[in-house]
Amino acid sequence: MPMKGQDLPFIWPSRVYWEDTDAGGVVYHAGYLRFFERARTEWLRAKGIGQQELRERHGIVFVVRDMQVRFRQAARLDDLLAASVQLSSLRSASFSVDQVLTREGDTSVLVEASVRIACLDCQRWKPCSIPDFLLQEIQKHES
Repeated sequence: MPMKGQDLPFIWPSRVYWEDTDAGGVVYHAGYLRFFERARTEWLRAKGIGQQELRERHGIVFVVRDMQVRFRQAARLDDLLAASVQLSSLRSASFSVDQVLTREGDTSVLVEASVRIACLDCQRWKPCSIPDFLLQEIQKHES
């Protein structure tokens, strides 16, 4: 079901370290996925959803099913970044989020991603329905 009346996106700050960059101090293309992953994890945590607990108590995990990434500008060593997460759709066994990475103090977009997350049963490693209590939490407003 598509989301109506979008809330403000969840924002997670991150700093660019040497480990994130190539020899020229520019973030390597795969490094942006880590910034997005951390933001999604903290977005879920802010909603009271701990991924370790989901696996241990409920026997499910969330995995990236599909991702489209658009690179616009490079992030560089020591940049303070803001990675946003905004729910774009919620289905019975998956949800999608839109993510944007910007540099602090600059509104221009560095990288954008559309990410579809699937729910899997840990025992069978097969798609399964997201439990109702989680659907409600995922759908809750940020503020």
